[in-house]
Amino acid sequence: MLSFEWTVHQDMYVRTFLRGKGISRRLLARIKYHGGEVLLNDEPRYVGTQAVVGDRIKVLIPDEGKQEEIEGMPGPLEILFEDDHYLAVNKPAYYTSIPSFHNPQGSMANILKAYYQAQNYDNQVIHVVTRLDRDTSGVMLFAKHQFAHSLLDQSLRQGGIDKRYWAFTPDPLQPKDQGFIEAGIGRKPGSIIERRVDPDGKPALTEYQLLRETAAGYLYGVRLHTGRTHQIRVHFAHAGAPLYGDSLYGGDLAAGLDRQALHCRSLSFKHPLTGDHLQIIAPLADELSDWQTRYFEDQEKECEDGR
Repeated sequence: MLSFEWTVHQDMYVRTFLRGKGISRRLLARIKYHGGEVLLNDEPRYVGTQAVVGDRIKVLIPDEGKQEEIEGMPGPLEILFEDDHYLAVNKPAYYTSIPSFHNPQGSMANILKAYYQAQNYDNQVIHVVTRLDRDTSGVMLFAKHQFAHSLLDQSLRQGGIDKRYWAFTPDPLQPKDQGFIEAGIGRKPGSIIERRVDPDGKPALTEYQLLRETAAGYLYGVRLHTGRTHQIRVHFAHAGAPLYGDSLYGGDLAAGLDRQALHCRSLSFKHPLTGDHLQIIAPLADELSDWQTRYFEDQEKECEDGR
């Protein structure tokens, strides 16, 4: 059972204090009805109790159990970071983030569930914080319990997670060296998968910087300011620079790459439970690294690297 304790610095009801710490109504209900507890100065109290400056509030959060809906499946798992609250992996291409009706087992959630089972963790519910497309590799972040998920999901919605990508394209963006692409994104009519730039779609903002230029094309560092489905792929294609290997959005398929040349290079954020600043970096997947060395890195001309 997880426990968290704080000291009160302003008179208020226990419920109000806990809401300010990110304890949702839903989590409070689970604490109340599934074996958890709220303590005020080490004594059980209702959340409607008044707390005063100097009081100590402690919550005991019951374990979540095994989540039988997701089946564990062996698979590649490169762990980049793990503590009691969060886990980040270097997701390979060709795996979805979560199971689907047509693919109930071939996802990172299935692979992580097998890891949780092998470690015999008390909490085996899979909480996905950041997702990646099936054929995009790189950093993917999970929370290891509901409270941690709630805190980081709130940070994600407020722009508190800095997501950086590497994107390879045969054609330059304009302006070439750096800039922003700001264009709404919506679903393409008649498709449940494909997106398109749509003035009536959800607002989307992509920032880019040229990292390397070779005879074969351009490597861009990309920062997402919003998190729309296929955002980088749609924005780059709209700007006349579809990614290598991106068959859905008109990318070059003749370069020997059977996946979009897109990699989530890093995630940076303030750990909401420890206060530490984390930067999690994922090396390129083997097939993308080999392709880069074999095809992309002509080295005839090179720009300064940057992030």
